[in-house]
Amino acid sequence: MAAANAKVNAPAPVILSIADSLTMISRISILGTGLLGASVGLALRAAGFDGSIVGWNRSAEQGRLALEMGAVDTLAGDPLEAARASQVVLLAVPIFATLDFMEKLAGVLGPEHMVTDVGSTKRVISEAGARLYNTPERAAFLPGHPMAGKERGGAALAEATLFRGAVWLFTDDPAAKRSPHAAALVKDWREWVAAMGARTLDLDPVRHDELVAWVSHLPQFTATALSAVLEEEVGGAPELKDVGGRALREMTRLGASPYSMWRDIAHTNTESVERALLALEQRLALVRENLRTPELRNQFEQANNFRRE
Repeated sequence: MAAANAKVNAPAPVILSIADSLTMISRISILGTGLLGASVGLALRAAGFDGSIVGWNRSAEQGRLALEMGAVDTLAGDPLEAARASQVVLLAVPIFATLDFMEKLAGVLGPEHMVTDVGSTKRVISEAGARLYNTPERAAFLPGHPMAGKERGGAALAEATLFRGAVWLFTDDPAAKRSPHAAALVKDWREWVAAMGARTLDLDPVRHDELVAWVSHLPQFTATALSAVLEEEVGGAPELKDVGGRALREMTRLGASPYSMWRDIAHTNTESVERALLALEQRLALVRENLRTPELRNQFEQANNFRRE
């Protein structure tokens, strides 16, 4: 979910001055060079990171695009070897793939490493992190979630400015359990996130999943359902292109998101999404039942109040 706030945009000289003080991290591996992974690489360069950025992607085309646009310096054939040769490993892959990488990396990384991710749900990832990482003899793991993105993925859509003004969420940060070196890597990574233009916020992982179910996942599944019913009911109407205006485009924009991006979210935040969808179903029924009563005015007033806040 994209977020914008001009007040937190940092001018280039400020970002560069922050970057000048960040020297702990000199080699980063980005496993998954799609929209978010490639954007991180571009944003790091724009923020003044002059270390090595190694990329890996299951899709050779996505890796090649990230390399050509300068999001990464080199492409790795073996993601585990690339991770072991790096200080920081960013997992920018779907949630189930993130969990799989976490299991594999835990056995090959040590306290000289830090692993973080960009997954849209955090409870299951934080639980895996607590089980596999964050002890003095193991690598650090810092669950992360940048509230930035687009309805479509892929390196071709990556931008160096994607995170400027966005909130980058972190959950479950047990700094006291880490080795001093791993703790320093975590601190440095958080500072690089700020240097990329994001505002950081720490949340409990369960609370994170509850909130994003309302503000990110519900809008997506609502747009998906709306787009699907429109396709079924009027998708073949020749007048649709002329009749449908801005409201239709805005309400169905997220309907272009692919299933591959949202399957893992639906599986790992099911209960929270179910509660949000049920509340929306009940509210839609209330609106439907009161199309000719004064209650409809109340619904519009409540909606207007939310938009003003």
